[in-house]
Amino acid sequence: MEVSHSIRERTIAENSLVILLQGLQGEVTNVDLRDESTAQGRVVNVDAFMNLRLEEVLYRDRRGRLSQLADLFITGRNVRYVHIPDHVDIMETIQTQLTRIRRVRNFASEKGGRKEYLKKKN
Repeated sequence: MEVSHSIRERTIAENSLVILLQGLQGEVTNVDLRDESTAQGRVVNVDAFMNLRLEEVLYRDRRGRLSQLADLFITGRNVRYVHIPDHVDIMETIQTQLTRIRRVRNFASEKGGRKEYLKKKN
């Protein structure tokens, strides 16, 4: 899972449950949409605003018609529900994602590197 490059996005993800969805990268899941359609596919990417990108998608519109799509982008405002696969350990996934975000934040602590937040010296 790639960690977002934006400080704002990392902060949003770190302080919300979207971090759980980011940990689903590579997993096949179902997404229910607000217009009563559904999409089942492999999670490629989730950003801090819950925009999802899926691949190998089976899309069912609200009339029940099925479509097979190679790639699908879903904006966060259209997501009603994301089904977490049964085999995913929710707490472990959240902890793993938090560790990855903190690793990026603390990159500058070891002599050099990008300074995300300047530390005040007393």
